[in-house]
Amino acid sequence: MEAQRALVRQVGDRVRESQEALVEGLVQDIRAQIGALDQEAAARSLLEASITENVVAAINFLRQGIDPDQLEAPTAALAYARVLAQRDVPQSALIRAYRIGHQRFLDHTFALLDDLPAADRVPVCVELVRLSGQFIDLICEQVGRTYERERDRWVASRSGVRQRWVTDLLGGGPVDRAAAARALRYPLEAVHLACTLWPATRMTSFDLVAAVDDVRAHAVSALRARAALVVPTDEYEARLWLALPGPSNAPAPPSGSASSSASASASASASASASASAPGYLGAPEGSLLHAAFGRPGAGLGGFRTSARQAARIKEILGTRLGSGAAAAPLWVHYDQAAPVALMAGDLPAVRDFVMCTLGALAAAGAREAVLRDTLRIFLDRHRGHAATARAMSLHRNSVQYRVHRATALLPRGERDLADDFNVRAALLAVHWLGDAVLATGS
Repeated sequence: MEAQRALVRQVGDRVRESQEALVEGLVQDIRAQIGALDQEAAARSLLEASITENVVAAINFLRQGIDPDQLEAPTAALAYARVLAQRDVPQSALIRAYRIGHQRFLDHTFALLDDLPAADRVPVCVELVRLSGQFIDLICEQVGRTYERERDRWVASRSGVRQRWVTDLLGGGPVDRAAAARALRYPLEAVHLACTLWPATRMTSFDLVAAVDDVRAHAVSALRARAALVVPTDEYEARLWLALPGPSNAPAPPSGSASSSASASASASASASASASAPGYLGAPEGSLLHAAFGRPGAGLGGFRTSARQAARIKEILGTRLGSGAAAAPLWVHYDQAAPVALMAGDLPAVRDFVMCTLGALAAAGAREAVLRDTLRIFLDRHRGHAATARAMSLHRNSVQYRVHRATALLPRGERDLADDFNVRAALLAVHWLGDAVLATGS
């Protein structure tokens, strides 16, 4: 028996040496097989932390012979369970992730036993199955209890009630709009501007609530909003909707009538006016420590949903950019600034291929290339005006000319690539917002 425990410890040592590859494979498998867990960058980071700590705990369980009665679920695993409960992700998705992880752990472990004598291999495999099964059952029980307690607490809270109504509204299915408006105390017939807010630095959930309320008050005052709706997504994020000033939707006149056309024109004008005045003039309040991602203003329930989706896409872009270390200060970005990138950022490998093919040597991840890319991007945005670019960058006109010349020389076909510069501008915009994630790494 002691010899068998020694072999299990030896196997645990081997798994620890290949832990990084195991975690990476687990993250990919779970995201691919469980759509409910393939969420935005912040949630993916929590998923990866949970998987990492669970793998470490499982390895220690094998190596150290920990008493099952003393086994405690990792802190990151419990935190991830609470976040999923707050986001209304089914508990079944969480438990299925553990089952997938168990199978992948065993597959990975069994592959490390090929050099063991046949007489030892079978009993060790049996013991690994027993121990890993025991580990998964105990962890799932603790994680499941944490999920259920958090779900009950969240649903019972005012924030949880609001979130359930908002989840129904965003789901696209039939919903009692009048009942939702009463429960949320928010006019769904308005022109809406949606915003997602999350911390730019570490802060407690209490501090996050206070910071979000500061942004709400600032936005209502700056935009003269009719109303505001704040709905926490979880402990690390909140969504804000602003009902912008303007007439409520009147009953629709008969289709095709003159008044119908006028109404549509007025609605479009109101939406365009809101779009021009909202995020472009809404800066962060002084001292704010929150990132903000804005959608475009949109009217009615459709606008409520669309603006929220757009804000979520911008948050995904910023998550990628921040993950590459491209910014540290709070970023406030709206959809119009990065709409083309938002539409293609769901496939980063494809974007990276496009950037590298389009920019060539200018896609290198060096400081010199970064300066040249920024200069060329601003130059093209300002209709190739050297003077306008120099003013925007606080540079001498000759410096702009030099940088543009150097940047152009690094393009695959040089100046010919700028004859029709659509692809070059799109690639530069992608790099600007996605950072190192779409640049050549030299590998």
